[in-house]
Amino acid sequence: MESITVNCVNDGKSYELPPGGRLRTIAPEYVTDPRTGKQYPVLAALVDHELKELDYPVYYPRSVEFIGYNHLQGKRTYMRSLSFLAQRAVRNLFPDKIFKINHSLPSGLYCKFRAEHMKDEDILLLREEMRRLVALDLPFTRKRMLSDEAEAIFRAQRQPLKAALQDSLGTYYCTVDYLDGVADNFYGPLVPSTGYLKVFDLMPFHHGFCLQYPSDEDITRPLARQKQRKLVVTLKEYGYWCKATGVVSVGALNNLLMDGGAVKLINLCEARQERGYAELADKVYAVRDKVKIVFLAGPSSSGKTSSSLRLAQQCMVKEMNPKVIELDNYFVSRERTPKDAEGKYDYEALGAMDLELLGEHLNTLLAGGEVELPRFDFKEGRPFFEGKKMHLEENDILIMEGIHALDPDMVPSVDQSRIFRVYASALTSLKLDENCCISTTDNRLLRRMVRDNRVRGITPEETIIRWPSVRRGENRYIFPFQENADAQFNTALLYELPMLRYYAEPLLRRIRPSSPAYAEAVRLLDFLSYIAPLQPSEITAIPPTSIMREFIGGQTL
Repeated sequence: MESITVNCVNDGKSYELPPGGRLRTIAPEYVTDPRTGKQYPVLAALVDHELKELDYPVYYPRSVEFIGYNHLQGKRTYMRSLSFLAQRAVRNLFPDKIFKINHSLPSGLYCKFRAEHMKDEDILLLREEMRRLVALDLPFTRKRMLSDEAEAIFRAQRQPLKAALQDSLGTYYCTVDYLDGVADNFYGPLVPSTGYLKVFDLMPFHHGFCLQYPSDEDITRPLARQKQRKLVVTLKEYGYWCKATGVVSVGALNNLLMDGGAVKLINLCEARQERGYAELADKVYAVRDKVKIVFLAGPSSSGKTSSSLRLAQQCMVKEMNPKVIELDNYFVSRERTPKDAEGKYDYEALGAMDLELLGEHLNTLLAGGEVELPRFDFKEGRPFFEGKKMHLEENDILIMEGIHALDPDMVPSVDQSRIFRVYASALTSLKLDENCCISTTDNRLLRRMVRDNRVRGITPEETIIRWPSVRRGENRYIFPFQENADAQFNTALLYELPMLRYYAEPLLRRIRPSSPAYAEAVRLLDFLSYIAPLQPSEITAIPPTSIMREFIGGQTL
């Protein structure tokens, strides 16, 4: 029997496996992060740049890179497996309860029982049961079966959303995961066994708990506890909206679209969002005697630009006169820009902005004076002045949008009581099923990919490769300050994932298997395959003032 050659990227060596041999047999125990030099336990593998579990059988010559928690795909593998572990522990202890993983929060995945509050003693028992299952080192396995059979299993387990999703796909066969004899589906590779999941914790929160996975900074410790109550309120409000429309899961969304309800849904979502901007303007109007500045912040592709313009429109309806200053024009010159650990310019650092000039200008404007606004030349890497001046009249309100707008250190010299802060992000509460929430990060990545390709000529491959750096900047400069906001605005729309599938899918298919972005492209394509796309005739119903037009074009704001 001929052996199969496997080339290992990690050590540059070639290994011989029998046909059907498992990757685990040649996997090292640890991998080294080239950026930090730290070692991480191996969790999964990229086979020809495509994510696979360590038990993946090899039948053809392959190139393999083993990955750990330092790799985003490795982290996702751990989180999927930990979610299954929590579900299995719940079934052991509380077989009559329906367990739900609602959404991602700064302190972990928010989990609860359906229709009832969890008690602290329930959470303690669940933590100990999860630790017991980890100590048993039980294997995760996978089985391919008829879709009808899987649907029946999920309905019997009281998982109607999981069954409805499978039904909406219309496939003959599907893959189902198993742990200790219980079926579930987490839509991606898992670690080989529960023994890999030693680091986690359960933090009592709200009506349930946060399932805390390892911290990026120290994988031997679970995530630190962070402020997140304002974020939870925003997500709960969106969850109520999903229930009101009957679109609580992707399966329900797919069925609505296939029944011809797309245009009605688009109109309803846009009407709700317009009302949201009006209510935000009402909040600004209520404090107009004191507040003269609105700071609006949010992560990449959260719709900050469109939100500032929509808010400005609604302020005009309230007889306020909005004026806009772009914070990007307050960058320091290139030679003064701080650098990151890799020696590259860190344009997202607070020190990349001329905070002294910004504070001086804001104080002058608040005192009734006039300032000459800078304009930053990104090609030359320097600011310059071209005679554009500004001052604030009695009914004027200054709106400023930028990533540092919630950081109190941005303008410490300015009277903070005269600033109203808004946090905007695409915080979807839509779920694939009971146990799998949709990542708001994926939502934003798809938005950015479509927009950058259309407006900036940036390929999807470049967007994917740069995304981890963008995420690091958000984790440092945006997310720690989101609870500082006086108001949070959710820019997510129920119809946008079907819309994004129409635009993003052909872009992702252009990425070649040899590309380092291929694994992420395959994952996103797999995710989008669960969502029915909008049709061109339905997309034309999206109004020209919609946030979505910022990404797909045709905006008139």
